[in-house]
Amino acid sequence: MQKIVLITGVSGAGKSVALKVLEDTGFYCVDNLPANFLSELVAHLREQGEEQVAVAIDARSGASVAELPHIIAGLRTFGADVRMMFLTASTPELVRRYSETRRRHPLSPTAIGVDADSTPSLIEAIERERDVVGKLAQYGHVVDTTSLSAPKLRHWVSEFVGREWTGLTLMFESFGFKRGIPLDADLVFDLRPLPNPFYDPALRPLTGRDKPVIEFLESVPDAIRLADDIERFVRTWLPAFVRDQRSYLTVAIGCTGGQHRSVWCSERLAKALTPEVPHVIVRHRELG
Repeated sequence: MQKIVLITGVSGAGKSVALKVLEDTGFYCVDNLPANFLSELVAHLREQGEEQVAVAIDARSGASVAELPHIIAGLRTFGADVRMMFLTASTPELVRRYSETRRRHPLSPTAIGVDADSTPSLIEAIERERDVVGKLAQYGHVVDTTSLSAPKLRHWVSEFVGREWTGLTLMFESFGFKRGIPLDADLVFDLRPLPNPFYDPALRPLTGRDKPVIEFLESVPDAIRLADDIERFVRTWLPAFVRDQRSYLTVAIGCTGGQHRSVWCSERLAKALTPEVPHVIVRHRELG
């Protein structure tokens, strides 16, 4: 079976990093391909014996981007395993990245510098691009790279292509509110009302994966009650997301710093729901 990975999303969010990871793992990679050429490219590479193909598609494809879901459906009728990763980041973070690299945004008519006059045109280009590609997010796995390091993004991309895919993938992602809510979250739960292990000097350097932190939180009745309520909510509504033919459901669990409470709860939820869901992933945004 031919494996096809599509990388899309907003410019500056890490598509080049993702494509390089796939190239290093043996994929035949094509960057900036117009969407309406995808079927022809895949057919040609199939004839050439290429079993793993990765293609980056962005807003420069113009109106043909809207046809991408139909193109993907057509490829799947020929037996191809087609997966899409949608990379995004907050507008302030994208502005910062472009200002640091001084590169031109694909939809910006002029080069972007660091002077204040360039910022409005850059923001307008970013928002225009979101309008063009934003609807594709519902068809793929969304990754918010706002707070991700390049090594962590490379790891997540490798994980993305390294698994068998059947049905819905349920992902629990811990995060710290002080660094913002993940843009890829479908559901968000707040654990900040719970006692914070950070204020115990013995627990401060540990994480929610460590036994002392687990024992601390599981001795708090409200912590168990809140985790059980979240588990009950996800379990109740999971069939509705499956009926909606969702490929991914990302449940974001947040606390202040993303080190103790949210990590503990994400691990607990994943363990509880793994027997019922074929694919469960746990990611901790703030941990190394």
